[in-house]
Amino acid sequence: MENTVLKEDNYDIKQTSKKSAILEWVKFGFFLLLIVFLIRHSIGITTVSGFSMQPTFHDGNVVFEEKVSKYFTSPELGDVVIINKREQGYKIIKRVLGVEGDTIEIKNGIVFVNQEAVPEVMTEGVSNDMATVIVPEDHIFVMGDNRAPGESIDSRDPSVGPMPLSSLDGYVLFSLNPLGSIPKPINLN
Repeated sequence: MENTVLKEDNYDIKQTSKKSAILEWVKFGFFLLLIVFLIRHSIGITTVSGFSMQPTFHDGNVVFEEKVSKYFTSPELGDVVIINKREQGYKIIKRVLGVEGDTIEIKNGIVFVNQEAVPEVMTEGVSNDMATVIVPEDHIFVMGDNRAPGESIDSRDPSVGPMPLSSLDGYVLFSLNPLGSIPKPINLN
């Protein structure tokens, strides 16, 4: 009779042990999904496609993107951002040249923000002139560093215009391949 009791106790231990193991795997799976979610929505790695950001970035460069601060800070002049063009199904990398309320104008190939010439560090080509644009509320004015006509589809194009802040995917912090920092124009403020 003692053997029967032992067998039943042993069976209960095995059942509890199985339930405990399944519960641990469920916890681990949930934890893993949480980590993947946090990583996906806080950092990213993007490959540059095209020539619109030359000479800062070249076709095929790999950049590191940070996505968290977009919830706490606003873009500033010179930031390099990734814009999610959801309707078209792709993302673009551009430099912020104007924020809400700024006036942007291009005269003789020189970009003026609030009537001050932007002392740009790294650009290529000369842009066509552009009439004054006032950046609307909750928008940013972005341009590629390659200013030659036809090289960058950006806010200079009336069909694109200033981009809504809701399309901001994140900020490019640095280039991974090749490894390097991102030059910014001198702050005008």
